[in-house]
Amino acid sequence: MKKYAVFGNPIAQSLSPTIHSMFAKSCGVELEYTKVLAPIDGFERALTDFWNAGGLGCNVTLPFKEQAYALADECNPAARLAKAANTLMRDENGRLLAFNTDGIGLVTDLNAKGASLQGANILLLGAGGAAKGVVQPLLEAGVNTLHIFNRTLSKAQEIASNSESARVVAVTLESLAATYDVVINSTSASLQGTLPDVPAQVFQNCTVAYDMVYGSKPTVFMEYAKDHGAVHEVDGLGMLVQQAAAAFTIWTGEKPLTHDVEQYLRELKQTS
Repeated sequence: MKKYAVFGNPIAQSLSPTIHSMFAKSCGVELEYTKVLAPIDGFERALTDFWNAGGLGCNVTLPFKEQAYALADECNPAARLAKAANTLMRDENGRLLAFNTDGIGLVTDLNAKGASLQGANILLLGAGGAAKGVVQPLLEAGVNTLHIFNRTLSKAQEIASNSESARVVAVTLESLAATYDVVINSTSASLQGTLPDVPAQVFQNCTVAYDMVYGSKPTVFMEYAKDHGAVHEVDGLGMLVQQAAAAFTIWTGEKPLTHDVEQYLRELKQTS
């Protein structure tokens, strides 16, 4: 049986085993996918044990994404820009390959939800790890501008500088526009039921307001965006499924169908 896993601490809440089991069934792939609660100071040891036990690939969640990146022999562009990886595998020579599929998941889900990214003007709220992981895929999707707004301006400026693209600009409250096609909330504010620092004007011409957080009902950010002009509001459950699908393809070469998986998880969240 091919062995895969997700590493994190905590990890009990992870939906990854359910997602990958559904992918495997739909693609006719036999695999075992488990959760690994790695000690805070023992991720590398737990990962080594996994490889030694025949593991072929794994997902990595908080707080180990930066360590996963640092341990890798080779990284994809999104992982290099984010300096964090959420997907690992070993090649035939035993080299550790690292990927960040969060941005791929976001872009795929935005496209699926009706957002047109080619030539779009994007506002990204937040400058933490979640934001860093999506910059490169958004650029590759052909966005016209990617403005990053964060409470601490220097963190947004660092991402813009590391991107080495003139399309990525750190903006202040005073320079925020009302011309954004898509507004993406990468902050964790919705987890606390609060609203990130964002003026209402940014939603005036917004086609899609996207919150990376998801739950059983619309987030505070989604409700605020709707009340101030956004045409559509989307949570991050689809992004979770799509980033997992990208990892599944990296490991197996198969491209799983995602719609039914997202629908199942959404119904599960609503009844839990």
